[in-house]
Amino acid sequence: MKPSNENTLVRAIGLFTATLLVAGIMIGSGVFKKIIPIAQTGLTETWILAAWVLAGVITMLSAFNLSGLASMTEESGGVYEYLRIAFGNFYSFLFGWTDFTIIGSASVAALGFIFAQTINTLVPIPNPLQHWAHISIGNFIFPFADAGIKLLAICAIGMLTFVNYRGVKESGVVSNIFTSAKMAGILFLIVLGILYVSPPVPVQPAAVAGAVVSHLEGGAFLSAFFMTMLSVFWAYDGWLDIAAITGEIKNPKRNVPLAILIGVSMATGLYVLVNYAYMNVLSLSALAAVGENEIGAAVVASAILGNAGKTMIIVLIMVSVFGSLNGVILSHTRIYFRMAQENYFFKKAANVHPRHRTPHMALLYMMVWSCLLVMSGSFEILTDMVIFATFLFYGLLALALVKMKRAGKIKANLIGYPVIQIIIMLFSLTLIINTIVSQPKQCLTGLLLILSGVPFYLYFKKNEHR
Repeated sequence: MKPSNENTLVRAIGLFTATLLVAGIMIGSGVFKKIIPIAQTGLTETWILAAWVLAGVITMLSAFNLSGLASMTEESGGVYEYLRIAFGNFYSFLFGWTDFTIIGSASVAALGFIFAQTINTLVPIPNPLQHWAHISIGNFIFPFADAGIKLLAICAIGMLTFVNYRGVKESGVVSNIFTSAKMAGILFLIVLGILYVSPPVPVQPAAVAGAVVSHLEGGAFLSAFFMTMLSVFWAYDGWLDIAAITGEIKNPKRNVPLAILIGVSMATGLYVLVNYAYMNVLSLSALAAVGENEIGAAVVASAILGNAGKTMIIVLIMVSVFGSLNGVILSHTRIYFRMAQENYFFKKAANVHPRHRTPHMALLYMMVWSCLLVMSGSFEILTDMVIFATFLFYGLLALALVKMKRAGKIKANLIGYPVIQIIIMLFSLTLIINTIVSQPKQCLTGLLLILSGVPFYLYFKKNEHR
C-alpha cells in the first residue's frame, strides 16, 4: 500500500543526526554498569576486552547484513518492513506485535524507570502513595510501589513523547545534544582512566582481600565467556532502531547503512576503551568485590576524583539514559506507523499530524502502553522473556537477505555474503538453544506472549481491504 502525500512523513534527518541516533540509542546504562558482573565471572582482563571486541565484530557483521536489506526500500518500519518484503505479513506482524506489546514499549518503560531511579540517587524522590504500596494485582503487580519514581518516569516519557510529537527535527536536535554530551563524558572518563598511574584506591578492603579472580579452563571458561557475551550484547542493543525511521532520513539507501556502520564503530571503540580504563584504575579483584547495587563506572570515577567523580558519573548516566529514551520513542513508533499503513495495526496509528508531520497517534499508543508497564513494574520480566525471540528475528533478518539476494531483489555486491549471514544465523541459533535450555519457563511464557498476536493478525487480515 503506497501512502498518499498527505499521509507521509517528512525527510528531515541527515547523516550526522542519524549516526548520533545510532550511537545514542546504543549507549545507555550498560556501559556504566556491566563491568561489575563481568569482573565477577573470573575472566582475565584480556578475555573481558576480547568479549567487548567480539561483540562489536558480530554487531558490525549484523550491520553489514542490515545495510543490504536497507537497499530494498525507502519506507519506515525497519525490521518489520524487511520481514514483510521477504516473508509476508504474518512474520512481520508477529515482530511488530512483539515490539509493541513488549520489546519497544518495555524498553521505554525500563529506560524511564532507570532515569528516575538515577535522579533518586542524587535527590531522594518522595513516595506519596507509600501507604498503598502493599496493594497488588495477583500478588505479582504492585502499581503503587515506588510510586514517586514511577510518576517521574511517566513524566519523562510524556515530555519526550511531546518533543517527538512536535517534529522529527526537534527530536533529532535533542538526540544530538544528549548523545554529544554523553560521548564527551565517556571520553573524559577514558582519558582519566588511561592516564591514571597511582595505586588503585581500595574498595571494601576486607571483601577485596577475599576476592580472587580465578583462572578458568575448559567448560568453565566457555560458560563464563558466554555469560560475559550476553552482558556485553545487552550494552550493544538498539543499533538497528535507526532503520525504523528510514522514511524520515534523507537519501536513506545511502545514509541508513552509513549511519549504522559509523555509529556502531563509534560505540564499539568507546566500549573497549572505557572498559580498559576501568581495569587500569581498579584491579579485577577490586571490581569483583563491589556490591551488586553499585555502579561500576561510579566506583572507578570515585577512585580517581572522590565523591565529585561519583556524582559526575551519576549525572552522565542520567544524560545517557534520557538520550536513549528519546531515540527509542522516535524509532519504535515508526514500526507501528508502518504496520497501520499496511492495515495490520490500529488504523489511527497511520495518521500523520497535518502540521508537525509526525505519527502522533502511534506516539500516543506507545506512550499509554509504556506508562501502564511502568506502573505495573513488570517490564523487566517481560523483556527477559523475549530476549530469545529478539535473536530469533535477528536470524530471520540474515535469512531474509539470503532469500532476497537469491531472488534478485538485492542486486548490489554485499560485503562478506553469504558468510556473514551464515555466521549470524548460527550464532542466533546457538543463543536461542542455550536460552531455551537454561530458561525454559521464561522462553515458553515469552513464546505465548508473542503468539497472543495471532488472533489480532487474523482480525487485521480479515479487515485488510476494508
